[in-house]
Amino acid sequence: MLVYVSNFDEFSHTVKHNRISEVLTANIREKLGIAVSPGEVQSWQNSLTFMRNALEVSGLPLHAGIAVEFQIPLTSKRIDVLVSGIDESSSPQVVIVELKQWSSVEQTDKPGVVKTHLGGSLVETTHPSYQAWSYASFIADYNEAVQTKQIQLNPCSYLHNCDDAKTLRSPQYTSDITQAPLFLKHEVDELGKFIARFVRHGDNADSLYEIDQSRIRPSKQLIEHLNSLVSGNDEFILLDEQKVAAETIMALEKRSREGERQVLIIEGGPGTGKSVLAINMLGKLTSEERVAQYVTRNTAPRQVFEAKLTKTFKKSRISNLFKSAGSYINVSPKSIDAVLVDEAHRLSPKSGPRGNLGENQVKEIVEASKLSVFFLDEHQQVLLKDIGTDAEISRWGTHFNAEVSRLKLPSQFRCNGSDGYLDWVDEVLQVREVPNWSNGNLGYEINVFDSPNELFSQIEAKAAASFSARVVAGYCWKWVSRKEADAFDIEMPEYSFKKRWNLASHGNYWIVEPESIAEIGCIHTCQGLELDYVGVIIGNDLVVRNDHIVTDATQRAPDDKTIRGYKTQMKHDPTSTLKLLDRIVKNTYRTLMTRGMKGCYLFCVDEETNDYFKRKLP
Repeated sequence: MLVYVSNFDEFSHTVKHNRISEVLTANIREKLGIAVSPGEVQSWQNSLTFMRNALEVSGLPLHAGIAVEFQIPLTSKRIDVLVSGIDESSSPQVVIVELKQWSSVEQTDKPGVVKTHLGGSLVETTHPSYQAWSYASFIADYNEAVQTKQIQLNPCSYLHNCDDAKTLRSPQYTSDITQAPLFLKHEVDELGKFIARFVRHGDNADSLYEIDQSRIRPSKQLIEHLNSLVSGNDEFILLDEQKVAAETIMALEKRSREGERQVLIIEGGPGTGKSVLAINMLGKLTSEERVAQYVTRNTAPRQVFEAKLTKTFKKSRISNLFKSAGSYINVSPKSIDAVLVDEAHRLSPKSGPRGNLGENQVKEIVEASKLSVFFLDEHQQVLLKDIGTDAEISRWGTHFNAEVSRLKLPSQFRCNGSDGYLDWVDEVLQVREVPNWSNGNLGYEINVFDSPNELFSQIEAKAAASFSARVVAGYCWKWVSRKEADAFDIEMPEYSFKKRWNLASHGNYWIVEPESIAEIGCIHTCQGLELDYVGVIIGNDLVVRNDHIVTDATQRAPDDKTIRGYKTQMKHDPTSTLKLLDRIVKNTYRTLMTRGMKGCYLFCVDEETNDYFKRKLP
């Protein structure tokens, strides 16, 4: 959506007379229906003055098109500035400029990611050139006018207060800058030349209007790329109930085109193929030129699936298909054909790093889509603030007059296809009573070790034998290595054992990075993912006393976000809060213990608890 669009002559006059922030504030309130913060007003006053100067230096034609705060269709993201015109060969051109007021920046060890001060603290965010390129790629992948009328998009970034070339042009960001050139504080002439290379003649914003009014559809290139990746990958073949569910999704999508919003809840336990189905449907719907997106609240599953599909850890256009659960704030109603929500039990009331954005992730997803599919396992809710339940999804489906349907995926594809093992986990963790439970041969490898070193040795042996195998643990140890790279997080001096949380270096790729075998994962980076063998360290948040499971969420590390806010809840309703905390701790270990396709190895920090699990071995 074009919040502000004009030609360069009028834009320059508005900025010169200090009226641009007033115009933008009024337009955003009118067109987007949202309020503008004082900080945003200040950023316009500063950045757009610098932008006007750069455009003047470029010798930009007075009738070149200028758009400010262009909201990208299907998202709540806005592009700072677009400049449109015609080049020397009469081809339509649009320059995308990502403006930043940053004065300082720090390098990270992650591709396309930097650190800078935002909102009063130092946070990780995307490199400005990556951001500009990703916005251009998204438009190219979904905008019919760009695809059919050969409108060329030329992204760049401009940091008018920063001159830290050493950091921003570090070799790890070379590919980002190649795709979208970076211009710093004293490089206004270079920015002007970049713009002038593409915009030699004005077009009175014709290309901008074309883009704004265009039909939204996935490009043929995106369709072909995704189809080749999914269809050639044995991991994503559908079986039995998955196939039935897939055809149901396609039928509901067709019905949603006729006007009635559709909501489908697909319930399935660990390893029932929810993620496989979601990825397949992403490919199938996209191939039929439907706008479909795969969504998780956790970053790890999205990034690992992208990596599996592209066979690379570099950012690619396929990222446009993978979204966070907080991506649907202020997205136009019914603007997306299908949203496939994996790990729906992890949805939250609010979004953003501080949990202060949006209203309700379930509401926002249902409202933004014609068809929303929620893949659900309520026994994997592991945060106090998780709201993804059948009741909550149904409530918002009814609110938006949607037809709400339900399916179940009963077949077990993980844990060696052993429903018996899942029963065993629920029985020993005392999650639920298992009728007619038999502690016989489960067809699945389970072992309990007397030390964390033995556990680690077994997992390393499996990895050496070319199995995917990692150790995970309850979040009962502080994340010290986050700030002290040489420090160890999980230490047990009595066993001469010390390891680091995976987050210290490999982040969300921990589960697939070869070197990460030496690290320990947690619920935040393994939920929704799978291994051949998983080793689980059970901390003091779950112990056994007289054969009864006793949970104590206060044994979690202070920086663990899963139980944040429990003290306040305890004051208002201690009985219900204690029950909820008990469920969260048990669900956490249930989730960790069901990551393995072939086997699970255990070690419990508490001796009586370790003995209990040994006695319960099938």
